[in-house]
Amino acid sequence: QVQLVESGGDSVQAGGSLRLSCVASGNSYNIACMGWFRQGPGKERERVAFIGNGVGATYADDVKGRFTISQDNAKNTLDLQMNSLKPEDTAMYFCAADDCYRFISGRSRFWGQGTQVTVSS
Repeated sequence: QVQLVESGGDSVQAGGSLRLSCVASGNSYNIACMGWFRQGPGKERERVAFIGNGVGATYADDVKGRFTISQDNAKNTLDLQMNSLKPEDTAMYFCAADDCYRFISGRSRFWGQGTQVTVSS
């Protein structure tokens, strides 16, 4: 079993920045893809960014150029640097991880509890 714990969510003004972190623990043998999802008020869950083992990062169109995902394999952490935040970025942000087949198909087995990001105008 893999446990994921997110941190870094906060309330900020539009144009500000936040850095979210996800720490993974447990058996990560089959973990090859990790990423961030978000769900805002009245919206469906969407994938924000993810990174696969040995491949580059992929971003949703509405965060390209503003968000950067990174990971430190030695520390089992996944970060999301969020710059130029907009009110529409307001959401609960979740860390997810699994083998890439499950991850890409939207069936990740391992999720964090989420961290709230609120961006005010």
